[in-house]
Order: sequence, then C-alpha cells, then structure tokens
Amino acid sequence: MLTYIRFYYLALASVALLGCAIGPDFQPPSSPQVNSYTASPLPEKTIRIRDQDDKTQTFNFGQSLQRQWWTLFECAPLNQLIKQGLLNNPSLQAAQAAVRQAEENLKGGIGGYWPTLDAQGSLSRQKASEASLGQNAPLPTFNLYNASLNVSYSPDIFGTLRRQVESLGAQTDYQRFEWEAAYLTLTTTIVTTAIHEALLRAQIQVTQDLLGAQEKQLKIITSQFRLGGSSQSDILAQETLVAQTKATLPPLTSSLAQGRHNLAILVGDLPSKAVLPIFTFQDIHLPSDLPVTLPTSLVHHRPDIKAVEALLHQASAQIGVAKANMLPQLTLTGTVGDTSNNFHSLFASSSSVWNIGSQLLQPLFRGGAMIAKENAAIAAYDQAFALYRQTVLQAFQQVADVLHALVEDAKTYKALVIAEKAASDSLRLSRKQYKLGALSFLAVLSAERQYQQTRLNRLQAEAARYKDTAALFQALGGDCFRYRDQENPEEANAQERKP
Repeated sequence: MLTYIRFYYLALASVALLGCAIGPDFQPPSSPQVNSYTASPLPEKTIRIRDQDDKTQTFNFGQSLQRQWWTLFECAPLNQLIKQGLLNNPSLQAAQAAVRQAEENLKGGIGGYWPTLDAQGSLSRQKASEASLGQNAPLPTFNLYNASLNVSYSPDIFGTLRRQVESLGAQTDYQRFEWEAAYLTLTTTIVTTAIHEALLRAQIQVTQDLLGAQEKQLKIITSQFRLGGSSQSDILAQETLVAQTKATLPPLTSSLAQGRHNLAILVGDLPSKAVLPIFTFQDIHLPSDLPVTLPTSLVHHRPDIKAVEALLHQASAQIGVAKANMLPQLTLTGTVGDTSNNFHSLFASSSSVWNIGSQLLQPLFRGGAMIAKENAAIAAYDQAFALYRQTVLQAFQQVADVLHALVEDAKTYKALVIAEKAASDSLRLSRKQYKLGALSFLAVLSAERQYQQTRLNRLQAEAARYKDTAALFQALGGDCFRYRDQENPEEANAQERKP
C-alpha cells in the first residue's frame, strides 16, 4: 500500500509541474540606446600639463574596467589596506550575512515543491460516556496507541509556488547586489580617504615650510629694526602673519587624525590599535589610462542598478502570486499507520490503517480583498519601475558629471601650476627689491600671502584629480566581480531556482 501511495503522489506531482505559472514573465528593461554620456563630445585626453606628461589622462571608451581597479593608482600600501578592509570591514560582513540569509530563504522556498512527510505518534487513555452511545452499561476505560506517517502535497498547478520562489530568488539577487554596492563603496572610500590624507600631509608640509620662511623673515626684520632699517609696524605685521600661519596648522592636524581614525574603522580595527601606512602624493600615482564602459553596458555594471532591477523582478513575481491565489488550490493528503489498544499489537497487520484524500479550494467571495491585493501588486511594480528609471538616470548623470569634472580638473590644475610658478617668481623678486629698498615690506607680505594661497590651491586641484578618478571608477560600477566567472549571470541565477 505504501508503494501505491508513493506512485500516486509522484504521478500527481508530474502532472502539476506541467502547469503554467500565472502572471507576467519578467523581462529586464532594455539598456538606454545612447552612444555618449554627455551632450557634447569629450576630448580623448585631458589637457597637457607643462613638463608633466604623466599628469595627462586618456579616456579609453569601450574598455572594461579591470578587476581591482584601485591597483591603477600603483600604490602597494593602498592595495594592502583595501585587502585588509575587504576581510575585516563590519558593514561588508553584514552584507555578506544578508546574502547567506536570502540564499537560505530561497532554499526553504524551493523545498515547497516537494511533498511533506511527517511521522506522528500518540498515546492516550480514554473513557467514553454511556449516554453518548445510548447505553446504560458502563463503558470500560482503555488505552489507544497510534503511529502513522502523514503525507501532504499541494500541486503547483497555476504556479503560485513558482512565483513565490521567483520572488525569493529576486530578493537573493537584490542582497547580492547590495553586497557588491557595499564592496564598491568600501573600496572607493578607502581610496578617497587615502588621497585626502595625502592632501592634508602636503598642506601641512607647505604650511610648515611657509611658517619657517616667515619666522626667518621675522628674525631678519627684527635685526634690521635694531639697526634702524625697518619699523616697528613691519615687525608687528610679520608677527601677525606668523601667528595666522600657525593658526592654520591645528585644523589640518585634526583633520589628518580624523582621517586616520576613519581608515582604521574602514579596515575593521580600533583607532588605537590600527597599524596604517602613511600616504603622500609621491606614493600614489595618478592613472593615465581611464577605461570608460560604453553607455549601453552601464546598467549591467552598476550594482545599484542591478539591485533595483532585482526589486523590479520581485514585484513582477508578486503580481503572479496575487493572480494565482484567486485560482483553485488543490491539496492531496495521505496517512498510513497503525492503531491499537495494546502496545505489543500496535504493528500487527490487524492494526494497520490508511487513508487518501484531497481538498479543492476555490475562493469565491472575499469582499474584494484578493482583487485589491492584485492591484496593489501592480502598483508596487509601477513604483519599482519608476525607481529603476530614476536610478538609471542618476547613474548616467554621475558618469557624465565626473567625466566633465576630470576634463575641467586638468585645466584648473594646469592654470594653478602656472599661477604657483608666477607667484613664486613674484615673491622672490619682491624680497630682492625689498632688500634693495625699492619695495615696501607690505608688498612683500602681499606677495607671500598670494604664493601661499596658490600653493594650497594647486594641491587641492591635484587632489581633486585623484578623487574624481576614483569617482569615475565608482560611477562605472567598479570591477563587477560578480560577473567575472559567468558569461550569462541571469541564466545562472535562473538555474539556481529550478526545483
């Protein structure tokens, strides 16, 4: 009999799997068919910097970004720090745990394709009322032993379960892409934080150099005053300049310490225990060749776009669930076991019992609740689609913005290099003229302030080029590590969800 029951359920399961899934079959939105990120064509290269050919950057359109894009900065300590962050960052570990949770939920959903089998046993001592049986004689008290196997199966005739599994699969994809987004954000943040540290160190060094020159100049003016070659106002003016320059150092030092603390947290360590490398512009190379993904491929590389696409897929599957819930639901059940008043005869042939049954449920009237749920699922899909479109538009805007920024950053940097050279020459000439008595000391101070400001501006422009280069790599979606071992990731994900 047990063999017959197994065959019966296997046949019904085979028939059920031939059914179709109700609801829309999800189709990923097509990529925007554009050939450029910007309205006007971009130059192939950024402007050439005088005597600094290594500062010119070339846009390689149509070239994919390599794995571990941060290695393009050619900084070994930075590479090692990112490796440490990928291993120890708590936010990334939380994202990985969310992926594992979603994968296990998906496995649990796939388990619904198969029948459930439960073992059940019971022992009770009973006594019935004489009146309930229409008798006057007292009824005996007896024991009742029961052992059985219960089978239940709901054939997925209209695809309710398949759409639910599809929804769970889309949720798993979403968590994976969120993991990738966290991966990309972490690596980019470490790079930009290291660049900012290099900027702060350069600014501190420039400020200290200027402070040293100003203090030296103060000694000269003081000596001249003793000999009658300068006035008290010259000394006071120079002392004011020295004090103002000193006042700019504590904020820079504080920002440097905060950046180091942030790096420690990013790599999953305490600020007091982290052993971090020191970053300077001499250690970090500005990438000269910039791979730029084609616009038609951007949606396949950005994890945030793929994440909202997964949410769109999930919303589509929920429409199918809502539709299928309005159709007949069939449940098949079966039990085989033994029932006896004596434990020693529980498994005797005379004690065996079995039953096979089925139940068909067709919702007829639910006060409009089921139609409302379907309409709500459709509205949720429309909302997800609007969110997808907005994310795509913002992604293209980010790439366009950073491409323009890189072009203009180079122009700004070149102009400030020229300005710094001119300010340096002007300061040198002013000092010579002051010594010869051909220029007032106030003019020297003005030239010195101008030189200090142009040096700092040039450093900030240089850091902007580094940061915008990292921003470009982030805007293009990073190294897309999820796809490196898959020619067709969508097909691979679909295969994982098949029962």
